[in-house]
Amino acid sequence: MAEMDKSLQRKVLTASLVGSSIEWFDFFLYASVASVVFNTQYFVTDNPTLSTMIAYFGLALSFFIRPFGGVFFSHIGDKIGRKRTLVITLTLMGVATVGIGLTPTYAQIGILAPILLLFFRLIQGLGISGEWGGALLLATEYAPESKRGFFGAVPQMGVTIGMVLGSSSFYLMTSIMSEELFLSIGWRIPFILSAFLVLFGLWIRKDLDETPEFRASMESGKIPKVPIVDTWKYHKREVLITSGAKFVETAPFYIFGTFIVGYATKTLGYEFSTVMLVVMISATITSIFIPYMGTLSDRIGRQKLYLIGAVAMFLFMIPYFLMLQTNNVIMLFLATIIGLSIIWSPITAVLGTMFSEVFSTEVRYTGVTLGYQIGAALAGGTAPMVAEFLMGKFDQSWLPVALYIMVISLISIFSVLQIKHKPQVQESKLTVEEV
Repeated sequence: MAEMDKSLQRKVLTASLVGSSIEWFDFFLYASVASVVFNTQYFVTDNPTLSTMIAYFGLALSFFIRPFGGVFFSHIGDKIGRKRTLVITLTLMGVATVGIGLTPTYAQIGILAPILLLFFRLIQGLGISGEWGGALLLATEYAPESKRGFFGAVPQMGVTIGMVLGSSSFYLMTSIMSEELFLSIGWRIPFILSAFLVLFGLWIRKDLDETPEFRASMESGKIPKVPIVDTWKYHKREVLITSGAKFVETAPFYIFGTFIVGYATKTLGYEFSTVMLVVMISATITSIFIPYMGTLSDRIGRQKLYLIGAVAMFLFMIPYFLMLQTNNVIMLFLATIIGLSIIWSPITAVLGTMFSEVFSTEVRYTGVTLGYQIGAALAGGTAPMVAEFLMGKFDQSWLPVALYIMVISLISIFSVLQIKHKPQVQESKLTVEEV
């Protein structure tokens, strides 16, 4: 595509990044307090481990709905456009997040409390299911060919920026409030105030046009009647491989950013505010690294950089937990920086662009969303719950959790190795090697 002017580039990247950051901020608010608020105030049982697992199930539940929401919203995205879909998904996320902040506790309304909480969490899952693919394609389909990796990495920054916003908001609440006040009212404030961020995100996106590639596809008449049917019929193998490739990007992230909160505070004895600060600083550094990693992928290739990150993740998991066992804040910080900023950042920076290059324009929204959301459902939201189960099953030993992530890494390494470069008639894309 022709080089677009700099002002339009900035507009597209800003809209993609801001909307994505707000969506992930809303999504991560739940994860940040699942093991310190929801397990005691909503999912009330006589067994603390069971309560925490159910709270993490609420995290996982939103992932289970995401493939179905992804099918629905990607159908809209491939039929009527990326922009309209992003307006719907951002609105859904905002309504659900405020709903969580206003939901009474189990002590106030009984069993209706966890039911409402899980309902709003499902709505959040629906919102994020369509957001990711739309924000990614908004960036990559406007991108100059030589900067596709960089453009695809920008919306991925929204993941860690959202985590920074979530962690910093709770860090602020715990810093200015007593523990009792935070547990009763303070944790609700970030959920409720997110409504203003959502309105800002909708305003940022309101003047954007549809992407050039989508408009060209519409004009050519190549839009399939039912994109999911064409995707599954002609790109089934690509969907399965991108799903497997997603594993190493999603499961470790929720270990480094979510599981660590409960594990470090309850098992290792760190202060909640300390862990939040560590996660916040690490996520900030990661946000800075991601666009540089995207630019690097434009030079050395997506597949190579992704594999480097996946292999490093496999090798790091045992050292990661050994560093945590020192019960030293500096080692906790270093372990999180190495895992999240150095190893995970090239993986997430490359993932979106690599996925988008697998699928043709007319089914791209559906293809990338299916691969991403199926992989996230199988290995992402379940990761803290699986880790908590393994810790309880093996007498609080961290080794099974490390081995679990190592197996996840191997699955992704195998999946990415199936992606081969093949020239196509109109443009060069990544496609899956036929067997």
